[in-house]
Parts: sequence; C-alpha cells; structure tokens
Amino acid sequence: MIDAVDAVRVALLEVLVIAVPILGAGLTIGLIVSLFQAVTQIQEQTLSFVPKIVIMLLVSILLLSWISIRMADFATEMFTGF
Repeated sequence: MIDAVDAVRVALLEVLVIAVPILGAGLTIGLIVSLFQAVTQIQEQTLSFVPKIVIMLLVSILLLSWISIRMADFATEMFTGF
C-alpha cells in the first residue's frame, strides 16, 4: 500500500512529465518571437501571444495520444497500488 504523500508525489511528477513538452514548445516559440521583435524593433504586446497559443495547441493535439496513454497507465497504477 502506498502512502498519501507518495501518491501525491507520483501524481505531481506525472503532471510535470506531461506538461514539459507543451510548455517547452511555448517557451521556444516565445523566445523566437522575442528575438524577432528585438531585431525588427516591433514592440506589439499581442504579437507574442498568438503564436504561443497556436503552437501550444498544436503540440497538445499532436501529443494527445501519448498523454492519454500516460494518464491511463498512471490511473491503472494508482488503482492497483503499484
């Protein structure tokens, strides 16, 4: 049997593993857009949000099957008690 603290630790680690690719894509596109803004001296605030939202949405859609498998495996492990 697992303790509640261990269950929360494993759950948070799983959330981190699932979120890293999506957040990494947002971070990368944000850096690229910021460099573009610095080079062209365009200081539009909304210019950085639209590409980030689009890329993060596309990455989420592309990784949906992997995320579903990870979450199903995690749920199975939680209910079987490791």
